[in-house]
Amino acid sequence: MRHGDTINNLGRKKAHRDALLRNLSLSLIEHKRLITTLAKAKALRRYIEPLLTRAKRDTLANRRLLFSYLQHKNAIKELYGVIAPAIADRPGGYTRILKLGPRHGDGAELALIELVDFNPYLAGESLSRTKASRRRRKKEA
Repeated sequence: MRHGDTINNLGRKKAHRDALLRNLSLSLIEHKRLITTLAKAKALRRYIEPLLTRAKRDTLANRRLLFSYLQHKNAIKELYGVIAPAIADRPGGYTRILKLGPRHGDGAELALIELVDFNPYLAGESLSRTKASRRRRKKEA
């Protein structure tokens, strides 16, 4: 029976699953978005959200803890230099998962996972409507 077993094992042993989630986390930190299967995206969200919460406070203990999870110096620099200042005032929910539909080869459900504050299409005033675009033209008759 699996009462209370909330971890999605992703069909892998623990060491393989940890390596997979570490590599996905490094890719997400580096590129700010990635396309993977829906199950992996949901597992990655549970893995990386606490790490991003830790990154908001720059202490030696937090740096060492994050390095123990990620084991990549450049990712730690990127996390504290670029990502942490952008999410400093956000109380949680640092990632967004968008479903993309089934993959052609095997029908696996694909998803895009991205860091919320790093979407160039949703940032700022560039996509918001202006009042000029909602005005009607005068009829010429």
